[in-house]
Amino acid sequence: MDFDPIVWLVVAVGVAFALGWLASRLDVRQSRRERQESPKAYYQGLNLLLNEQHDKAIDAFIAAVQEDPDTSELHFALGDLFRRRGEYERAVRVHQHLLGRADLKKHERDAAQHGLAQDYMKAGLFDRAEEAYRALAGTSYDTEARLALLDLHERSRDWRAAIEVAEQLEKSGSGSFASRIAHYHCELALEADAAGQHADAEAALTRARDTAPGDARPLVVSGEHAAARGDALAALRWWNMLMAVRPAAFNLVAKRYASLARSAGDGGARARLQALYDKEPTLDLLEAIAALEPDAQSRRERLLGHLREHPTLAAANALLAAPLTDAGTDRAATLAAVEAGAIRDAVRRAARPLHRYRCAACGFEAEHYFWQCPGCLGWDTYPPQRLEDQ
Repeated sequence: MDFDPIVWLVVAVGVAFALGWLASRLDVRQSRRERQESPKAYYQGLNLLLNEQHDKAIDAFIAAVQEDPDTSELHFALGDLFRRRGEYERAVRVHQHLLGRADLKKHERDAAQHGLAQDYMKAGLFDRAEEAYRALAGTSYDTEARLALLDLHERSRDWRAAIEVAEQLEKSGSGSFASRIAHYHCELALEADAAGQHADAEAALTRARDTAPGDARPLVVSGEHAAARGDALAALRWWNMLMAVRPAAFNLVAKRYASLARSAGDGGARARLQALYDKEPTLDLLEAIAALEPDAQSRRERLLGHLREHPTLAAANALLAAPLTDAGTDRAATLAAVEAGAIRDAVRRAARPLHRYRCAACGFEAEHYFWQCPGCLGWDTYPPQRLEDQ
């Protein structure tokens, strides 16, 4: 039989085509089977997660990732789960693995970078967290990253860096950060004062007042700064401005105001305090007025009048603590004084929980006023009135 190369060529092409078609069918079936198995493992992990079986959910997600290592969504789910479980090292490895992939899309790469920054933040690795957040500049996570950086700088008390980030956020239209920037300048002023750099402290306070003219703290700290330098008149001027701009916050300096006014011979201080008390009566203001009242009996009458209008334990305690001017030396007077002392102690113990400041954001209570809440780290979350005066 004659050998016809054309015939054999046609046969070879047909066989090659058939083998290629068969191989493609096998690949399609294999791929379809893998796609079916991968979502099954994923949904199993999700179901376990919803049932709060976190350990089993992690095992299911790991199995899903091993079956389909190229699926970024599974890696993100696994990394977030590790972070929620407090397994920060494993979460970091997952997000670093994602960032090492060359085929990752830009929005996925940004999401992996954001996840890595959160891992470092939760783990307390603030230096690495700062670097990771800075790498998100100009991405869709830019604002969120800057807010996180602001929190980092506050935690580390790096007020200059905090000012820079807050100003950037304000320029980007993320809201007003004037009050927070003013707080940062006040913190710098306190640090400068503690270091004996009074000129730097004055400059920082000037920036704080210019940044937030209507805020209380720059005026409060300006008065304290002046008083510490022995300039009572300057301190009174700043606190008179506070009285006009933020009268509710004046309670924070009322007693020191009265003391400075008395030492400086400011005869109009009592009238100013009385006018403010008539508008917003508080025990702090009343005690400041009493400090400028020369007559002890008049002070008791003022306290009694306040107690009748505002029957609070703190006011009762103040009245009982006021000195008696007409107490005799006989047995009845002595017994009355002993009874008053016992009542005073009881009222003091009962009034102590109410003689506090409470954070409006998280409810953290403290005997002293805080500009930044120690509980939630919020600024200006403490009303300037104590609990009983609210």
